[in-house]
Formats: sequence, C-alpha cells, structure tokens
Amino acid sequence: MQDNWVDFKAVKAAVSMQAVLDRYQINWLRKKKDELQGRCPIHQGEGENAFHVHLTKNVFNCFSCKARGNVLDFVAAMEKCSVRDAALKLQTWYSVTQPAAADVAKTEPSESGVGESDVNKPLAFQLKGIDHTHPYLAERGITKETAESFGVGYFGGKGSMHGRIAIPIHNERGELVAYAGRAIDGSEPRYKLPVGFHKGQVLYNLHRVSGQEGIVVEGFFDCINVSQSLNRSVVALMGSSLSEHQKRLLLQRFSKVTLLLDGDAAGREAAEAITARLLRKVHVQIVDVPDGKQPDQLSGDELSALLGK
Repeated sequence: MQDNWVDFKAVKAAVSMQAVLDRYQINWLRKKKDELQGRCPIHQGEGENAFHVHLTKNVFNCFSCKARGNVLDFVAAMEKCSVRDAALKLQTWYSVTQPAAADVAKTEPSESGVGESDVNKPLAFQLKGIDHTHPYLAERGITKETAESFGVGYFGGKGSMHGRIAIPIHNERGELVAYAGRAIDGSEPRYKLPVGFHKGQVLYNLHRVSGQEGIVVEGFFDCINVSQSLNRSVVALMGSSLSEHQKRLLLQRFSKVTLLLDGDAAGREAAEAITARLLRKVHVQIVDVPDGKQPDQLSGDELSALLGK
C-alpha cells in the first residue's frame, strides 16, 4: 500500500512544467518573458498561440481546448489518466522521495505562523463543464470574457457544487485550493465552501494582480465586477475581517491599499479596524461606498468617481 501512496504537494514541488515538456520532447514553444507559448500538445490544435505555460507559477493553459492546471493536470491530460495516476508516474519518472509517515502527520508551524493542518492544500482535480454563459452571470453584470478569465460559471455536474455558480479560489502562488458555490435558487447556504477550507489563508484573486496599488473588497462578485469595470488590481477578503495571514499578504504585495468595503455599518466598521492595523506599514485609503450599496452594484463611472481615477 505504501508503494501506491503519493504526496501530490511533494511531486508538484519537485517537478517543473519545463522538465515535463522536455520529457515529452515538446520543443516548439516560444519563450516570451516568463511564459512559453505555442501549439497545444494536448489536443494537437493548429493555433500557434493557444497553449501557454507560466514558468514561474508552474501552470499551463490552453485557450482552445480549455485544458489548464499544474504539472499533474498536464501529465493526466497527456497520458489520458487520473491525476493520481499522473502523480504516481511523475513520482517514478523523477524519483521523487516521499516523507516518512511520521513526518506527514506533523503539524509544525510554518514561517507564517500557520500550522500545516491549517494550510489550504492544492486540489488534485478541477471541475469540468463549467458554463461561463449562464444567465445569472449576466444578471450580475459579468461578461462571458470575464467569467472565462476568472473561471466562474454554472456547474451542473455531481458533487457539492451541483446547481451552483462555481467560483475557483487560488492561493497567492496560483494553486487551486477550493471552489466556492453560490446558490442561484434562493437555497441556503447562499455560499458553500468546502469543509476544512480556511479562507483567512487566502486573498481571493491575489495571484492575478500586479502593481503596487491594490483595491480590497469583501466578496467574490465585488472583486470580479470591479476588476472588469476598472482593470485594476482587486482582491477580496471573502468577508469583512482581515486575518493575520491576509494582512501579511497585503503588506508583501502592495505599497498602497484602498479599502472599498460595503456601504453598511459592518463595512464601515471593518474599514476602520483594518486601517488601524495597516496604517503604520502601508498607505491606506478608505472609500465611502453609498449607503446600502455594494461595490459590484456600482457602474464603472460610479467606481471611477469614488476612486478618483
């Protein structure tokens, strides 16, 4: 049984996308900064720029066949096998050593002060068949292009996300760690998150942003809509409180933080509390959202007027 055990995290950390591309003799991709681009080796399409590999984040994406993910997902697609079988192949090909069972069970604190048991581990799967054109998204003002970019859409398959708008959640390294499911039929809970997921360890959308100035909102759709309207760096707390880990992530990434929280008592209290924790370490601006409004309910012109740009 031990021979069939695999540590997905160890395999991903040990094997790069470049190494796997070399093994498959995929040598036609063109390098552009920290990306490789070219014809997709998975579906053998003719699109010369369809397939992208991000060397720093160690992920890939094909804009034609929609295959995407990490090194495990790539091998699974190439070998037409499960992600687990892909991990076992990689473990064998590259002689990835596994930690002893006793080491796996340890919960020593990491440098961030978070125990291993509290860390959101990357998922070993991706939901397939997400519909980016569902009417609910249009009702929320989200275009098809934006939905595809964020990976959000209606999921009709089996599992806990069935019948909900599935929202992929990535950590700061771009690893998929969870899906949130938004109910569209009035059922409860309105948002469903996986058991054991620690939202305080993630700033939603952080892996996509760039620059030194960041806008902080509360919810997923606030983040998606404001990003779409302004083309600015926007992250979401997935709530109205700021955890210590989220604070560290903000300070590591931004020199200026703009708080664009909900226009209600809870949002304003949260903005004041967060400002008090950040003020001496980073420039902070609070934006007063109109009473009873949320950022995703504001037009691009209204957002631009509030933010002064």
